[in-house]
Amino acid sequence: MSQFPDYYKLLNIPRTATQDEVRQAYKKESLRTHPDRLANASATERNRATERFQAVADAYYVLSDPKRRQDYDVLYTSRGDRTDDPASSSGFFSQFFSNPGARRTDAPAEGQPDADGVFADVFEELLRPETERHTPWWSWLGAVCGGGIGFIIANVPGLMLGAFAGNRLGAIRDAKGKSVASVFNELGGQQKAEILRALAMKVLGSAL
Repeated sequence: MSQFPDYYKLLNIPRTATQDEVRQAYKKESLRTHPDRLANASATERNRATERFQAVADAYYVLSDPKRRQDYDVLYTSRGDRTDDPASSSGFFSQFFSNPGARRTDAPAEGQPDADGVFADVFEELLRPETERHTPWWSWLGAVCGGGIGFIIANVPGLMLGAFAGNRLGAIRDAKGKSVASVFNELGGQQKAEILRALAMKVLGSAL
């Protein structure tokens, strides 16, 4: 039997972590381990990063759900071979979550979650409080202005991209009541770096 994955160590949280702390830890670790950050990595390095990124997604999948976390904790206390080696996660899912005789009847029957899907879902959830507002005046104005600038630059495709970008920027002002620049300046250095890196990846990706 393979070693038991220590999902608390993989997310760098204590066993007493709250659900919100689990989400925040996943946000941090998934950004840090995402394979797309390794632009000049070798095939071996990229495979290793992908494996860890998947293990981090597995950890969030298990610990973010109270029932799955309860099942996991029962095993956690009985296993002395716990490890934060990402390779152990795949074996755990194949033996526990895909084996009807080794899991509770209300546990999921599917195998490992899709890491990219988990990544997208949790970020949409984390960003929702920042962009929801009952009266999205700036969102609408941003969409109109962004669409106009986009059309000038790149006709219809530019209009669509510009309208979307303007809408998202306006949503931030709706939620915060201040300019996007002010909100950005209030962020920590690490958060600013992550946002700029993500924007650079999107710009470069759309240019290719």
